[in-house]
Amino acid sequence: MIGGGYVGLVSAACFAEFGLDVAVVEKDPNRLNALKQGNIPIYEPGLDLLVQNNIKANRLQFFETIKEAIPDCKAIFIAVGTPPRNGDGHADMTYVHQAALEIAKHLKEYAIIVTKSTVPVGTSRRIAQIIRKENPSLDFDVASNPEFLREGEAIQDFMTPDRIIIGIENDKKDRAQKAQEIMSRLYQPLFQKETPILFTNLESAELAKYASNCFLAMKLSYINELADLCEQVGGNIEEIANAIGLDSRIGKYFLRPGPGYGGSCFPKDTLALIRIAQEAGTPSRLVEATAQANDARKANISGRIIQLCGGNVHNKTITILGLTFKPNTDDMRESPSIPIIHRLVEEGAQIKVFDPVGNEKAKPLLPNTVQYFDRINDAANQADALIILTEWNEFRSLTPKTLKNWMKNPLVIDFRNIYDPKVMKSENIHYYSIGRPLKEKFII
Repeated sequence: MIGGGYVGLVSAACFAEFGLDVAVVEKDPNRLNALKQGNIPIYEPGLDLLVQNNIKANRLQFFETIKEAIPDCKAIFIAVGTPPRNGDGHADMTYVHQAALEIAKHLKEYAIIVTKSTVPVGTSRRIAQIIRKENPSLDFDVASNPEFLREGEAIQDFMTPDRIIIGIENDKKDRAQKAQEIMSRLYQPLFQKETPILFTNLESAELAKYASNCFLAMKLSYINELADLCEQVGGNIEEIANAIGLDSRIGKYFLRPGPGYGGSCFPKDTLALIRIAQEAGTPSRLVEATAQANDARKANISGRIIQLCGGNVHNKTITILGLTFKPNTDDMRESPSIPIIHRLVEEGAQIKVFDPVGNEKAKPLLPNTVQYFDRINDAANQADALIILTEWNEFRSLTPKTLKNWMKNPLVIDFRNIYDPKVMKSENIHYYSIGRPLKEKFII
């Protein structure tokens, strides 16, 4: 597994749990040393124990170089980062191509080179070209095996997935059979559980990851726009989401409104698919509108907060609960909290924040005037307004009376709809949530 980041580490640990011998290449010396000792540099529930157990069982090892890791490998996964390229949104393939070149230099026996990273269409064939140019006599195959891991639930997603997608060069029947046999052995425990495993061509597998994430992003942007409509016409977004989610053609997931999507996948993958479609001469207007709507929503949320605080947040103490883009992760990438907090600070607000695991990752991304707290009550003490941006479970257990006692002014702005409006109102708390009745339009 080339790359000891989120995807690479989770995948490696889970493959090791299947009983396979797995070698992970991690070039960052600090991360490498931590991983060798079983210390996990990312937050993912259950991952630390999984890594430690498989290190003890000698099924999981960590190396600094590809040369050290690949001599006896029959399958080599590339799981390096593909961040957006500056300026155009296209995925930066630098690390993928570097990995392919190093594999070509050091691989001596047959192996299948599998792309696990999210990559543009055509990447697997490009990897094959790089390897053949560097090492023309090498016997190998390429495959695409996109990951569908949700942060906070990644181990469960790997062990009990909805499906496995594997792209191979099925235009070459003899090569395709050999590649399919190897990939089938890797996922044998899932075959035995009758998990749907789809073998496609390379291009279909590469595009499937983008297609899935962009469709889910569209659902989120759509439900957010419906929530705004509900506020204007008196509908209840939760009732509407339940009504449409019960339609088996639509499904109930990704129909919860919020301050906009973030994370390592949706923002990056929507931009990448937009670029792929443009370059292919078939622009994806729906995905373009989705990305624009999400950016606009993050900007709009800041304005709502200011309006609800009487049109002015200068010198007001505002408490933010939740910084990460979703619960059960410390990932701050593209989190809605970042532009929201920056705007509030620019408007003169004094910001106090609490996140169960995200404080440290947030510090380099937020203004240096932001105050961080390790306890919710300290963050909420004497606040003029309290804002929920991430739906951590521990926030759900906070009672209205407790919040009211902590705060200077009982104004709660809930962008995750975790509280009951009627209960909040019964405690004389000024309460705003998304797309639901019983809200106060203007709070001074």
